[in-house]
Amino acid sequence: MTKPVPRSRFLTKWNFGLLHTILGFRQNWAMRIFFSVLLSCAICETLLAQLPGQLDRIVSAHGIPYQGISILVKELHKEEPVLSHNAEVPRNPASTIKLLTTWVALEVLGPTYRWPTEIYFLGEWDGRRLDGDLGIKGYGDPYLVTEEFWNLLRELRRNGLEEITGDLVIDDSFFARVQTNPRDFDGQPYRSYNVTPNALLLNYQAVRFQFRVHSNGREVLIASDPILDNLIIENSLELVNGACGGYQAGISFDIRDPDFGKTAVFSGSFSEACAPYSLYRSVLRHDTYAHGLFSTLWRDLGGIYAGEVTSQKIEDRFTPELVWQSRSLAEVIRSINKYSNNVMTRQLLLTLGAKENYVPATHEGGVEVIRNFLIERGLDPLSLVIENGAGLSRDSRISASLLSDILELAQTSPFGSEFMASMSIGGLDGTTRGRFGPAQEGRAHVKTGRLDNVAAISGYVHAANGKTYTVSAMVNATDAHRGPGVELLDELIAWVYSLR
Repeated sequence: MTKPVPRSRFLTKWNFGLLHTILGFRQNWAMRIFFSVLLSCAICETLLAQLPGQLDRIVSAHGIPYQGISILVKELHKEEPVLSHNAEVPRNPASTIKLLTTWVALEVLGPTYRWPTEIYFLGEWDGRRLDGDLGIKGYGDPYLVTEEFWNLLRELRRNGLEEITGDLVIDDSFFARVQTNPRDFDGQPYRSYNVTPNALLLNYQAVRFQFRVHSNGREVLIASDPILDNLIIENSLELVNGACGGYQAGISFDIRDPDFGKTAVFSGSFSEACAPYSLYRSVLRHDTYAHGLFSTLWRDLGGIYAGEVTSQKIEDRFTPELVWQSRSLAEVIRSINKYSNNVMTRQLLLTLGAKENYVPATHEGGVEVIRNFLIERGLDPLSLVIENGAGLSRDSRISASLLSDILELAQTSPFGSEFMASMSIGGLDGTTRGRFGPAQEGRAHVKTGRLDNVAAISGYVHAANGKTYTVSAMVNATDAHRGPGVELLDELIAWVYSLR
């Protein structure tokens, strides 16, 4: 077995006779203090530099400050670390903090937990025609995507409902209103990763816009998926000659009416040489998005509806006509951890809060559930700062040591296999597809994280020696996300894999 990297080999570099002389000055206490501080700094800097050879070379080549790196590698179910570097320092973990949110959810909610979505007939129904409003109450389903919502509506049609004479009533009161603005994180309010949570979140409130050259060769066609009846698309794109290139293939996106988000405007130049290009953006509001999608799908299913949308709490005296069940939590966390879905994770954090009777569910309630759970399991949450549970934050903090403890404890749980299976299979799927070398493909289950000046990785490496290791590493340094941090973390995975 590879021995832990020594933490005191730097001492051999010092002349202890000289050191004794320096610290033995009796006539100059100020000089003694000065050299003591100097020695402490030297010790600190050298300790920080204790990384295996190839890792050390990458750090030196890119000028990554050692004090900006945290690494902890341990053999699973063993106490002594194989490699430990600043493991107790709280750092920004980016999306690797999703491991904490999903693990606590597995333990608190259980892998078979499902989110209900309730349908109410708020009027008289004769078996075909509803003379009144149709109510939909959401409970935070993170995966109520277009296909799932279509299946829900198809079930309504199977039950006989065809015509709705009233309006669509949206009840999203199970979650408290999120006070943050989607533009707060990075000034990009229409990026799909910035969508705020909602108890009735449909298709992540996102639209895939696809651009291609018309068969007439004179214009650019824009298609949207899903098609929303209430979304207006203004196409001001110019078709040009020349090579395809530029940011977003030359396409600019904006919303004409930010308060409502119902008019998407596309401008710029799109080359005739470009292959079909896709852009995902958030449009409309939660309630109007739900209304637009409902209107489109209901019509496609042969239903009749021409109403408006209102948002209000459905009275307790009404009984649901249909209760739709989501996919299981075990399935949902695969989408979260493999593909790093932020809004799904935020939905999950609020669901945790609601589980402990914080209704309407709040972010603070979810964070309290996580902290209490860690304490109950004997873990110290002192290094932990959670803003939204997804890592889409400049302020989130956790230590490599706490992440490692989570990975370790998860594998003592009956749900440990579900937790590990939710992560990206190294080099083969999710956020690590094509990332590692051939030798490491399929030999790790990890969650990656990246923000401006942050690169992180955490998970399990199944080494060539037949042992499994927990790995947690974070790089918080200038331009870490642009390549240096990722290169260092990839080399760390390779190093762990090659342990003997």
